[in-house]
Amino acid sequence: MQLLRINHLGIAAPGLDEAVARMARLFGMAADHLEEVPDQKVKTAFFPVGESTLEFLESTDPEGPIGKFLAKRGPGLHHVCFEVDDIDAMVAHLVAQGVRMIDAQPRPGAHGCRVAFIHPAETGGVLMELSQGG
Repeated sequence: MQLLRINHLGIAAPGLDEAVARMARLFGMAADHLEEVPDQKVKTAFFPVGESTLEFLESTDPEGPIGKFLAKRGPGLHHVCFEVDDIDAMVAHLVAQGVRMIDAQPRPGAHGCRVAFIHPAETGGVLMELSQGG
């Protein structure tokens, strides 16, 4: 089991329309994938940047994770996502080490991936996502 690359940076945004327009204005880029992830109460827009991606997240519920983040901190960097080769083994390893996880078991994420989040208290204050597949 290993980290393969930084898959994406997640950016909390008050609205996807504004984020999509900003990326078009600043860099002439269009989102290559839009998706709603009901489990996380978000709509997402993905912009490829080399081998990584920027993911903008709009809350669909003020009580969801992004809604709470925006209310507390405002728009900005929300998480760093690492692509892994075996998410089940990685999560099991972290749990066995006593690492505080938001997800003790992988769950469905955008792009058909399986994801799990490591609590920011374990990572120096940065929410880290592990992702495999899709």
